[in-house]
Amino acid sequence: MNLFVLRHGKAGPSTDESDDRKRALTDDGRNEIRKVARWMRSKKFEFGIIATSPLTRAHESAEIVARSLGRKDRLAVWEELAPGGDPDTICYHVAQSREDAVVLLIGHEPLLSMLISRIIAGNDTVSLVLAKGGLAKIRNYSFDKRPSGDLQWLLTPGQMMDMR
Repeated sequence: MNLFVLRHGKAGPSTDESDDRKRALTDDGRNEIRKVARWMRSKKFEFGIIATSPLTRAHESAEIVARSLGRKDRLAVWEELAPGGDPDTICYHVAQSREDAVVLLIGHEPLLSMLISRIIAGNDTVSLVLAKGGLAKIRNYSFDKRPSGDLQWLLTPGQMMDMR
């Protein structure tokens, strides 16, 4: 299975804790995610599922990607992708897909970096940062006794634009 991990685009500033779930993408954030989605389309990415955090900024990012790829029917909201979610629960949920599936997860830091670390190293000790609008590809994802996979690449939006 190939697993892709996308961090949401740039969002407006947080004013208080209760408002965080509703923070929307900025115009720059929407434009950047549109560029990332066009890059995905140009590389002919096809996802069997596009799973997103329920928070507004991640959900907006997912909708932009799904619309660009013509796959709005593949969009799913996973509560465990919200900040504070459990990486093991996310890994288990991903593993419910077919072995040949291609899955895109859209969410937040630091959860996404912890998730990638757990998959590629078996723990949370790998130091990596997924930029806003950044995309990682993990190939050979599996979940037997623990999640595992190989980090093939980790790209910033700028790097994707340079690869046209």
